[in-house]
Amino acid sequence: MSEFPTTARAVIIGGGIVGTSTAYHLARLGWRDTVLLERHKLTSGSTFHAAGLVGQLRSNANITQLLGQSVALYAGLEAETGLATGWKQNGGLRLACTEARWTELKRQATTARSFGLPMHLLDPAEAKALWPLMDVTDVIGAAFLPSDGQANPSDITQSLAKGARMAGARIIENTEATGIDVVQGRAVAVRTAQGRIACETVIVCAGQWTRDLCETIDVSVPLVSVQHQYIVTEQIAGVAPTLPTLRDPDRLTYYKEEVGGLVMGGYEPNPIPWAVDGIPEGFNFQLLNSDWDHFQPIMELAIGRVPALETAGVKTLLNGPESFTPDGNFILGAAPELAGLFVGAGFNAFGIAAGGGAGKALAEWVAGGEPPYDLWPVDIRRFGRPHRDVGWVRARTLEAYARHYAIAWPHEEYHCARKLRRSPLYPILRDAGACFGEKLGWERPNWFAIAGEPPEDVPSFGRPNWFSAVASEHRATREAVALFDQSSFAKFEMTGRDAEAALSYICANDVRIPPGRLVYTQMLNAHGGIECDLTVARLGPERFYIVTGTGFATRDFDWIARHIPSGADATLHDVTSGFTTLSLMGPRARDVLSAITRDDVSNDAFRFGAARVLHVAGAPVRAMRVTYVGELGWEMHVPTEFAVTVYEALMAAGARFGIVNAGYRTIESLRLEKFYRAWGADIGPDHTPLEAGLGWAVKDRTCVAFLGDAAIRAQRAGVLRKRLCGFTVDDPSIVLIGRETIYRDGEPVGWLSSGGFGHTVGVPIGYGYVRHHDGVTDRVLHNGTYALDIATQQVPCRLHLAPLYDPAMARVKA
Repeated sequence: MSEFPTTARAVIIGGGIVGTSTAYHLARLGWRDTVLLERHKLTSGSTFHAAGLVGQLRSNANITQLLGQSVALYAGLEAETGLATGWKQNGGLRLACTEARWTELKRQATTARSFGLPMHLLDPAEAKALWPLMDVTDVIGAAFLPSDGQANPSDITQSLAKGARMAGARIIENTEATGIDVVQGRAVAVRTAQGRIACETVIVCAGQWTRDLCETIDVSVPLVSVQHQYIVTEQIAGVAPTLPTLRDPDRLTYYKEEVGGLVMGGYEPNPIPWAVDGIPEGFNFQLLNSDWDHFQPIMELAIGRVPALETAGVKTLLNGPESFTPDGNFILGAAPELAGLFVGAGFNAFGIAAGGGAGKALAEWVAGGEPPYDLWPVDIRRFGRPHRDVGWVRARTLEAYARHYAIAWPHEEYHCARKLRRSPLYPILRDAGACFGEKLGWERPNWFAIAGEPPEDVPSFGRPNWFSAVASEHRATREAVALFDQSSFAKFEMTGRDAEAALSYICANDVRIPPGRLVYTQMLNAHGGIECDLTVARLGPERFYIVTGTGFATRDFDWIARHIPSGADATLHDVTSGFTTLSLMGPRARDVLSAITRDDVSNDAFRFGAARVLHVAGAPVRAMRVTYVGELGWEMHVPTEFAVTVYEALMAAGARFGIVNAGYRTIESLRLEKFYRAWGADIGPDHTPLEAGLGWAVKDRTCVAFLGDAAIRAQRAGVLRKRLCGFTVDDPSIVLIGRETIYRDGEPVGWLSSGGFGHTVGVPIGYGYVRHHDGVTDRVLHNGTYALDIATQQVPCRLHLAPLYDPAMARVKA
């Protein structure tokens, strides 16, 4: 063991809590030939100065589960390794000092119940009983999570490192990874001053150094360093070792007990970036100069909550840089640009809370070749082209940091780093009153202001200010015709002699269709889970056109490219920028289109599911008769240079039919009425087509075998223990946003994956999976009384298994 290794199965770069946790879990999975390299000493990056609070609740069930795995690991680690971890399960308290924050806390309590996490709502007196030092004069209420806690970051990392060594992993300190060797698109070795280590897999867990290291091999990891400060006080009378951690988001601060004193820090609204020109050479076990002027506003807010801080002795104001990301979530998974390379970084100051579970998930991803469960909120593939520019990343990340303790309003958009990717129609739609949102750098019209109203979202947990505008757009789509700019759709082409065979293996539906047809399909993993949800059109014998959602551009391209069978003559190209997408939808869509093309678009000539080139206002347009809103219509994929011409012609021809511009909030309302699923909400890798009610989109066994077919066959032969169902509430004033707990006969059976309002049916609509250990049959579903927990209030609801609007699809196929 004294000799420097020349080979390993896996090399982990970075000896903070995430790297050591990954080594620990890999070794326990049998990957004993794992080497962890640390450029200095373990914890010398940002781990040693982390505050060490461990909270669990997030807005996603699986990330909450991941954080819960950290808690489970930390609870038993000291007994396993014999090294103290400083772990205390003393609970976590969160305060609300405004009515809006109290509403948010009550909705979070509902979310916690949905995910099986105990969370208790308290009045101010009950909160003060748990945390006697605080002034609760302005407190409206509080939430207490008894399973939260705190740990000593350095101790818990050292304990994980010992556990990794005990399981066979090797940890080498004072050895910097100077480079990563790449051969034929795969990471094959890590270079150091002591020698080269050839390996199957490289795992970069290097914290704020990760981005620069990965840039050397053209892998994008969008994170930047930001200064983060907290104080450590002398002992304070009344501070007991059992004191829960405390978060006071309205005062931007957090607290934990430490040796009879307090650690207090916060997330200021004007964060300071660090290492804009690069991290200084040799920066390890170092802190930045204390910035009392910058911390003073946080200190004043904290004294208002904990008056004892005004006279407490302060040991230090600790200023340490940490890596943050553009959306506040950490980065995990297989790099889409390079085979054999994994990343675990960008933990946004909750690396201790996430470290145990994230290391476990990353190790299982490496060992199993796929994530152990749906990790989309933290998947590295959620990023794309905009995130390669560090200036864009820094601007967005600083906003995300500043909003760390802001109220998480429904439908809220970021404000900075905008207007990066715009369709040719952007200025026209802006002048028409569009209120834009952003996804993957694209500006997208969310809704259009009614004359005289500003096109701006007003945050609310109640009925939003754009409700009437969306209702108008919705009504026009159902009764006349609307035009949607969906240029941000990700668009790929697969070409080659084996393109059909490759897609037949990757797709769950039958893509052996003649040119001029399209098919809606999922792409499944080996367990039958839905990895992609998209449309495939056949353009020719060896040419297919694939359309998927904006946010899934990187992910879906990576999934398809990785699963093209070895040796197949099939090449995938991203052609997103080449086409503007205009969706013309509504019962008068044919009338509008007929007015500006000489091609026959009658139902007999251009049936639902067809895809062919039309000449529209002089432009060659890939027209696809498909819909996500449940009306007659066409997606028109227009070469970018013709976009304005075609748009103007459609609007001019549609004027006599009442055509309107419409946005994505209207699409959401329309699709909810039609029971159309949304990937990332209603469907994903943890759900099969059968569970999601999409079995009709899976080819039968007489067709060619496909990825996941064995799992689907097995599930068809057994019972479904969960099924996606629709729910409506009779009271139209109720606001559903997702994560509301579903109760059946008084027992929790699931939660809403999405929610909104159906303006045609006139009621709130939500979708969610109902679970039952004996199987979820129609009889089980219908033989029960249902309710939804909405901000801790149970509201009766109705269950639906069919679309609320046009279940026979007569309007779609008209």
